[in-house]
Amino acid sequence: MTAPQQQWDITSGVGITALAVAAARARESLRPDRLINDPYASAFVEAAGLDLPFLRLEAPREKSDPALMTDYVGVRSRIFDDFLVTAAEDGLRQVVVLASGLDNRAFRLPWPAGTRCFELDQPLVLDFKLRVLGAEGARPLCAHTPVPVDLRDDWAAALEAAGFDGALPTAWLAEGLLPYLPPAAEEQLFREIDRLSAPGSRAAVEHIDQAAAVAREPQLLADGEAYGIDLKALLPEGERRAPQEQLTALGWRWSAASAHESARGLGRTLPSTGATDRAVHLLARKD
Repeated sequence: MTAPQQQWDITSGVGITALAVAAARARESLRPDRLINDPYASAFVEAAGLDLPFLRLEAPREKSDPALMTDYVGVRSRIFDDFLVTAAEDGLRQVVVLASGLDNRAFRLPWPAGTRCFELDQPLVLDFKLRVLGAEGARPLCAHTPVPVDLRDDWAAALEAAGFDGALPTAWLAEGLLPYLPPAAEEQLFREIDRLSAPGSRAAVEHIDQAAAVAREPQLLADGEAYGIDLKALLPEGERRAPQEQLTALGWRWSAASAHESARGLGRTLPSTGATDRAVHLLARKD
């Protein structure tokens, strides 16, 4: 076991980025042409009690402001919602959401009977999420198993201890995760996903090419500083193999779409920013 890692709650570290995503989901859900409907996203933001511009649900949004990323979050959320719904419709009854943040798909997607969803994240993040969902009277629409663990530690052992069945084909989701992992932890993540995946398993992965370099762009650094987010500290440096290369080496078949391609497929146009221009959505299968 490695030395204890730095922990964070929902108002610090990576946790505050989960709040930003929840705010974006809430704003997306208010659109007449919304791509998703997240009935609990605004409750998370309100419960956190932070007065920051990118968390204001009704504030006017400048389309040129890359810190808000509402359009991108709407597209990304819909792509991965559809991935999970399709996997479940095709018979996969075990789902693992890695670094789930304030994602609440277990509570809002139409799961077939017999589906079990494992959610992995920091203990304080999961505690906050479940407390808010409980106050909202939310009930999971599948068997829901939160697994409090740091993805930089031995998360696979924690998942197996929580009842994960390696004999069942599994749908894996890694959304908004890879940029925050050190390169070695990312490689280990893919190896463990492969080890735990029975034939027929599927995975959806968001990849930001050279994410640490994106975080050094002057505008993003200025936005992060203004909002109290140290982007450089959150995104580890180091050489990385592309997820496509890692999946291929492990024997998975994959398809990839840029964020702009995903958006066009949903009838949207994304603003061009360092992040949206480098974002890739991967869907993979293990034979």
